[in-house]
Amino acid sequence: MRSRPRWPRGKELAVPETKTYLELSEDGGGAHKFYEVSVNGTVVSVRYGRIGTSGQLKTTAFATPQKARDAAARKIGEKVRKGYEPAVQGRRAARAVTRRQVTSAPSTARAVAPVLWRFRTGASAFGIHIDEDRCWVGNQSGDVHTLAHDGEVLAHYRLPDGVKCLVADDFWIYAGCDDGTVYDLSSKLPFAAYEIAADVDIFWLDIHEGVLNVSDRQGGLTVIDHEDEFQWSRRSTGDHAWMVRRDARAVYHGHGKGVTAYAPDGSGELWHTQTRGAVLFGWQEHGAVYAGTDRRVVQRLAKRSGRVEATYACDTVVYSCAAAPDGRYVFAGDSASSVYCFAQDGTRLWKLGTGGGSALSMQYLNEQLFIVTTDGSLACIDASEAAIAEAKDGRVPAAVDVKSAAALPTYTPAAAPETVAAVPSGGVLVECVQDGPRLRVHVVTDGYDPRWNVQFPRHIRQAGARYVVDSVHASSSGFYRVRGEIRRLA
Repeated sequence: MRSRPRWPRGKELAVPETKTYLELSEDGGGAHKFYEVSVNGTVVSVRYGRIGTSGQLKTTAFATPQKARDAAARKIGEKVRKGYEPAVQGRRAARAVTRRQVTSAPSTARAVAPVLWRFRTGASAFGIHIDEDRCWVGNQSGDVHTLAHDGEVLAHYRLPDGVKCLVADDFWIYAGCDDGTVYDLSSKLPFAAYEIAADVDIFWLDIHEGVLNVSDRQGGLTVIDHEDEFQWSRRSTGDHAWMVRRDARAVYHGHGKGVTAYAPDGSGELWHTQTRGAVLFGWQEHGAVYAGTDRRVVQRLAKRSGRVEATYACDTVVYSCAAAPDGRYVFAGDSASSVYCFAQDGTRLWKLGTGGGSALSMQYLNEQLFIVTTDGSLACIDASEAAIAEAKDGRVPAAVDVKSAAALPTYTPAAAPETVAAVPSGGVLVECVQDGPRLRVHVVTDGYDPRWNVQFPRHIRQAGARYVVDSVHASSSGFYRVRGEIRRLA
């Protein structure tokens, strides 16, 4: 009788890679997402996201193949209990992501705004951010460009999907995209800083001290902390929430039925104001929020009470609005390719044509009004009193048509961090540590509080792994934020 071969003690037979693919698809515009778990030896890979996309990938190594299989089984069980079912990849089609459908008519203004320069991005653009150093523009093809205030193109980023909006939080810059991901553009290589739930169709977002606030198609509001962990969510009375603004006092959510203010911790509604028409855009200053609506107005609401303090009347649907510091001027862009300026009390000071489509977003800085338009242009308008007076008389400068340099490099998100053998001079070392069920990131380099957590991309965290970043900055909320390239230490 032939004896059965024995496997050496302490070793396990090699097991082929196993893969489990699940989907959750709800009717009526609800969840439409997948979750795939693969086990290859001691490595468990989880891929998840919207059905029809490649999704996000997270890989974790375990001590033994059995522990890897046990971890995978737990993950699968959790999803099945939430309603996921086994499926065949590719049978269900991707659900269309909402892209804002806008029309743009010719301006009825008698004169054209004094445009100093114009940069054409090639696709309709909603994302804009202007700071003291740079201008940022993001379009629906996933292109983000940075320019100097004189129009010189400085950098080009290529993101995986269309850019819904660009927001700043201190000196960090973020792009919210149609793939449900928020990318940090503060360093040379962009990386995924937050991953929104796969069934959330982002309409707008704001970030305040590392806390992400997302408004969506269904009129929902989702709040995520600086470690990309879900905090709380609310469903407002209206849908199509194109406005969310945040400060230390509240989260201001603009939707089809007006503006609702919520306590920052999600403990309750502070006030609700029904605006004149559905909110299509929002802006904030220190004491007020501004809501542009489809009933041809911008309304200023007091942050403390929600009381309507002033109404700024335009001639057609308002697509965008902005204000000078403390609201001494209020600006608006309409669906007929015009821009407006009002005094604080609501008096219209001027209306001028853009010369290039309707303004979908705008921002004012240092007597210049920057707009991004339906034809994909970022335009810089001279909003000084002298320039406007001349424009009303038909005297405007010849706008410079800005071109991007042919040799300008394009930066794309890295699939995985580069590996380095040592910490470079001046670099900061951080480490992933297991804290109960969660993976936290702490600073290892001397001079930092080792108890503080570091804002760090979730999809690249692995227990025990160490990473090198260019710099780490303390937040007033008691956590650290990284700047610069992220590299893994070998």
